[in-house]
Amino acid sequence: MLLEASNIRVSLPSDEGTALVLDSVSLALAPGDFVDVAGPSGAGKSTLLRAFARLVPGVEGTLVLDGVAAETIPAAEWRSRVALVPQKPAMFPGSVRDNLLVGWRLKLRHGHQPPADALLRERLDRVHLDVDLDRDAARLSVGQQARVALLRVVLTEPSVLLLDEPDAALDELSAAAVTEVARDFASGGRAVVRVRHRTSDGAATRRLELHAGHAREVGA
Repeated sequence: MLLEASNIRVSLPSDEGTALVLDSVSLALAPGDFVDVAGPSGAGKSTLLRAFARLVPGVEGTLVLDGVAAETIPAAEWRSRVALVPQKPAMFPGSVRDNLLVGWRLKLRHGHQPPADALLRERLDRVHLDVDLDRDAARLSVGQQARVALLRVVLTEPSVLLLDEPDAALDELSAAAVTEVARDFASGGRAVVRVRHRTSDGAATRRLELHAGHAREVGA
C-alpha cells in the first residue's frame, strides 16, 4: 500500500470546547487508486485531507507511507510525498514560472534540476492555461491560480495527491482537463484523494462518504 490510514480521529475547537470531527476513519490507498471523498458541509472532508498531510495537530490513529510509520518520517518529507492542494491555494510572490518551481527551492530538492520551460509550457497548455510564464502570479484569476497550484504539486511527483475541490472555480472544459491530469497521475503508480461536489466525472475508482464524523466506502 502507498498510504494506510487507520482509525483516524480528529477533535477541533468549538463553541462548546471541542468537537469530534472525524471518528475512527480508515482508508488504504494502493497504486492507481483514485478516491473521491463526499459528504455534507461540515462532515470533515477537508479536515481528512489535512490529517493525511499531517497538517492537523493532535490526530489520533496511525498513518503509514510505503510501509513506514509517520512518526519516523520528518514532516517536511512526508508532505513532499503526501501533497495537499488546498481549495484556496496561495500564490508566492513572483511569476508563474517562479510558482511552478517553488518545490525546487526546498532543501529536499537541493541539487535537483528543475523542469525546463518547455515542460512547464506543455503542462500549462494541458490544463487550458494560456498565460505567459513570466506573468505576475498575483494577476491570475482564482481559477488560473488553482491550476497553477495543482501543477506546482504534480511537477514534484509525490506518491499521494490530495485535492480539495480542485475544480470548484473552473468551467467545465478546464475542470475536465484538471481531472485528466489527476487521472494520469494515479495511473502512473500513484494515488489521488479528491474532495469534489460536482456530479461524477467517472475518474474515481472508489468513493468515501463522510457523515457525522464517520466514513463508509462505496463504489465509485
